[in-house]
Amino acid sequence: MTAPVIDLGFRPRRWQSESLKRRKRWNVEVVHRRAGKTVKAVMRIIDAALRCDRPDPRYGYVAPLLKQAKAIAWDYLKKFTSPIPGVSTNESELWVELPNKARIRIYGADNPDSLRGLYFDGVVLDEVADMKPEVWTSIILPALLDRVGWADFIGTPKGINLFSELYFKALKDPEWHAALHTVYDTDALSTDEIELAREAMSDSEFRREFLCDFTAGASNALLSVDEVNEACGRHLREDQYSFAPVIIGVDVARQGDDRSVIFRRHGLASFTPIVLKVPDSMAVAARVAQEIVTHDPDAVFVDGSGGYGAGVIDRLRQLGYAPVEVQFGGRADDARYANKRTEMAWRMAEWVKSGATLPDMAELKVELCTPTYSHDNARGVMTLESKDDIKERMGYSPDLADALMLTFAFTVAPKPRGPLAGLIEAQSSRAVRDYDPFA
Repeated sequence: MTAPVIDLGFRPRRWQSESLKRRKRWNVEVVHRRAGKTVKAVMRIIDAALRCDRPDPRYGYVAPLLKQAKAIAWDYLKKFTSPIPGVSTNESELWVELPNKARIRIYGADNPDSLRGLYFDGVVLDEVADMKPEVWTSIILPALLDRVGWADFIGTPKGINLFSELYFKALKDPEWHAALHTVYDTDALSTDEIELAREAMSDSEFRREFLCDFTAGASNALLSVDEVNEACGRHLREDQYSFAPVIIGVDVARQGDDRSVIFRRHGLASFTPIVLKVPDSMAVAARVAQEIVTHDPDAVFVDGSGGYGAGVIDRLRQLGYAPVEVQFGGRADDARYANKRTEMAWRMAEWVKSGATLPDMAELKVELCTPTYSHDNARGVMTLESKDDIKERMGYSPDLADALMLTFAFTVAPKPRGPLAGLIEAQSSRAVRDYDPFA
């Protein structure tokens, strides 16, 4: 006997219908604003849950914030499951259970502990650009493995972040599916409404929100996505930087979730940073000392803002090294910048644009593309967005970018090396004045 057909009341647009026919395990879907991506995501979960014949299936819808997930998806989930006979709903825990015991629950990525210890047969992550990478890599992915579960990643671009990295991966990996739907692909908005949005928004806003352009950033961003991506893909021969000074920047953790980062730069070349999650300043100092022994840097700049790096600096000096303390809020050498941090950031941005190389790291890309700056016309100075504001927007501290930034604290001359070192030692003071840090 054929099972009765249940009309759930969903009338998909063409792009939604085509998307729901997809059956790859990993799917990344970039969609413009107001296209109906959340409704489609909810229907994807319901369809999979109804078809599942495993015991006690579990499915999740995850948004950046639980409040947001409830506001966006919960009503849709209740609406489209209500026609199913025998469905039960739990308002306090935000789940529905279907007759086959498949349970679909709403979650927020802002409380990752609520996701630990669970298993999933399928998950939708909505607005992935606003999620920390570890939500996927450390929590959701492990929860899918023993059930061979699937994941859909949906959202609208917000520069370089977890979402963009997953999309570019999906384009290259045959095991993944990638799709991008602009406002001209979905028939979700009329021509008049599209033109209204175009006229009201800046070019970068419209490209980002409605043309799904990952490279569209804020007009006052320190670095563009294209500039950072180009630096990550650039390669230099050793003879293009070997003559330049070796500089190490050390950003010391300020609180529990922050990281201590050691970043090495050799002229136009930079190398994969060392990330330490230990709160012990002695351990950080020991690791910095190891880098000093290995690479013999011309300068070591340590963040001393708020006294956080004091223990590291003191220990390095006890070991016979000469680290230089840097105050992010200190006075800039160049009067065009409001403080030392802005000056370092600007020099770093010029370095990136001048032909530098960057390690290809998703978090570093995010941290470099996120900061914005403002210009005080009355004072004639530029100010970089504060670290606390950046942390609030990203969800974590930009420790990688700050460590790289520290390598631009002061002009550094390469110290004499090789058999002629003794002969040219006396010239080092002049070299400090004349050295071009971007050469």
